[in-house]
Amino acid sequence: MIAIYLLFILILAIVVGFELIRKVPSTLHTPLMSGSNAISGITLIGALSLSGGEHSQFATWLGFAAVALATINVVGGYLVTDRMLAMFKKR
Repeated sequence: MIAIYLLFILILAIVVGFELIRKVPSTLHTPLMSGSNAISGITLIGALSLSGGEHSQFATWLGFAAVALATINVVGGYLVTDRMLAMFKKR
């Protein structure tokens, strides 16, 4: 029963997210990317704090994977933002 509610929430979030992103003008994508990079930075800080604690070896490896993936997300987001900003610079 609860799985049906969770599936409904997931589908609703996908539809609402798609509709919101689709209606954003191209000039606002860069600030949105910067905001999502800030959220990824918070994720990175949380992953660092969890991976450095005295937990089981599995939790440490899981924390390391979280740090690696969050770092890739942050660096990639900033590279995409920089590339988008370069489109607005005059040559």
